[in-house]
Amino acid sequence: MLINEGAMQRNRRIRRLGQAGLRLNPIFAYFFLWAPILVLVLFSFNSSRSVASFTGFTLKWYGNILNNVMGAESAFSTELMLNAFRNSLFVGTVATAISTVLGTMIALAMARGKFPGKGLIDGLLFLPVVIPEITQAISLAIFFKVAFDWFALLSGERVFPGFHTIIAAHVTFNISYVAIVVRARLADMNPRLEEAANDLGANPWRAFWRVTFPLILPGVISGALLAFTLSLDDFVITFFTSGVGTTTLPVFVYGLLKLTVTPEVNAISTIMMVLSTLLIGISLAMQGRGASRV
Repeated sequence: MLINEGAMQRNRRIRRLGQAGLRLNPIFAYFFLWAPILVLVLFSFNSSRSVASFTGFTLKWYGNILNNVMGAESAFSTELMLNAFRNSLFVGTVATAISTVLGTMIALAMARGKFPGKGLIDGLLFLPVVIPEITQAISLAIFFKVAFDWFALLSGERVFPGFHTIIAAHVTFNISYVAIVVRARLADMNPRLEEAANDLGANPWRAFWRVTFPLILPGVISGALLAFTLSLDDFVITFFTSGVGTTTLPVFVYGLLKLTVTPEVNAISTIMMVLSTLLIGISLAMQGRGASRV
């Protein structure tokens, strides 16, 4: 009896330790994920140009970005940064528009259609999400090189990488994210609503615009915001598919890091992080609101 009581107490202690570990595990996980980002944000307000120690709070580096007053050692100008930011916005906007239309069409076909090879296409849809980004970047760079060589051989005109290659590359991985988000919204939608619209005399086109599209619109918007965020933040694929005069903001920041890590770089990175977080937050809010409506 004493042995059983001791074993029970030992088991209770082990259970308490396990429960405490489960509670602490998310805290440690989020700490290791967010600690480097928080340090970057903190040092963007550092009054010293040194990244070795925090000496005081200042907004000077953000003012330098706005007023084009930069340290000579950073080889930086606000004009170049704004031009890179405009390039990022242009690429992100065009790639998002194309990806949203194609991704929504694919999601509708996968959720409602029945056709040969649907399982294969379903598997290929997740391929850009799971393969390493560097693998996708190299494969796209090789594809564009071969395609441009064939075009030059057939037409005699040489095509070089530029905005068109960056946009095409961004569309290739953004389509999958949009399709997955929209398809999840379609899975939660009651198909009898579309059937009821057809029974009431609506043709498939009118039933889509009057019934299906309003219900999946939050998913479409959230997928578009997610695609825009991924396009705005992408570096690896953009770096391998860009050409002369097509520098985006992530590539521009990478060029600064090759020289030195200045507080202005930390400030730019903080601004990008805040913008991306806002877009992701809006996307999640739209998905939650759409789920409640469905």
